[in-house]
Amino acid sequence: MSKMHAMVLQRPGASLQLQEQFLPAPAAGEVLLRVLACAVCRTDLHVMDGELPQARYPIVPGHEIVGVVEALGAQVAGLRLGQTVGLTWLGRSCGSCSFCLGKQENLCDEPEFTGCTRDGGFATHTLADAAFCLPLSDFQAEDPEHTAPLLCAGLIGWRALRAVGKETRVLGLYGFGAAAHLLAQVATAQGRSVYAFTRPGDADGQAFALSLGVAWAGGCDEMPPQRLDGAILFAPAGELVPQALGAVRKGGVVVCGGIHMSDIPSFPYRLLWEERRLSSVANLARRDGREFLRTADTLRLRARTTRYPLRDANLAVADLRQGRVMGAAVLIP
Repeated sequence: MSKMHAMVLQRPGASLQLQEQFLPAPAAGEVLLRVLACAVCRTDLHVMDGELPQARYPIVPGHEIVGVVEALGAQVAGLRLGQTVGLTWLGRSCGSCSFCLGKQENLCDEPEFTGCTRDGGFATHTLADAAFCLPLSDFQAEDPEHTAPLLCAGLIGWRALRAVGKETRVLGLYGFGAAAHLLAQVATAQGRSVYAFTRPGDADGQAFALSLGVAWAGGCDEMPPQRLDGAILFAPAGELVPQALGAVRKGGVVVCGGIHMSDIPSFPYRLLWEERRLSSVANLARRDGREFLRTADTLRLRARTTRYPLRDANLAVADLRQGRVMGAAVLIP
């Protein structure tokens, strides 16, 4: 029987372990993907740190996956052997709860999440629900390394951008990592002015943001040179919520784009008053994926990446955790 390799997390707080496993056969409705690239997301850190209550262990993390269909289960339609597809965080939805029936599958009551409740892409192969594999353009399929970060960092940024609304012309991005560096390119292409907030004193990060066409870059402890129409928080730091509320204009909006955040401290009501709004985005719908990937293809959107072999997944995670990655870290099996 054929074998595969995977970086397995046995329990929260442990290091990933490289294991040889038997290659699984896809069940009905599933496909077996040979992983070409898998980006490392901050959500993977939350899985590894035990901060997501829905996670199961042991688990193979990774949910920003570009892979080739190597085997088809029964009753699979719309995919073919040899096709290159993308796989995201939402690995399956129930299809029958009120949210799924109401076109809000990202809020499904009984979801499965790639790299969290079902094994993901820190591996040479992974199983996927065929209905949740996203088609890629030729441009995207030909460059798996730079496409992989689009499948969560890009997608969550896209959903957050929709949440702040078209009327947000002056946009602040708090935390300038994988998601923000992609969203900054999209937002500037739409004619918005983007203000980038990095870790205090991160001159390299600010220079990187400016190289992507943002109007201003500074520390997340600074106030921007003008009021923002809206802000998106990618940094998982609750103390930035009142900071961002203080930076947006009357009627402005602050959107929290992460799946996990430290506790938000108490803050004076005047920061929320004057019809400022605070909201979050949760998970991703397939509709978001198809829409964003079409936009990314039109823009020829590219991620800045740092490549790691699969066996160095622990190094990639450590570099991301310590802020040593500009853009996105990507594992190449």
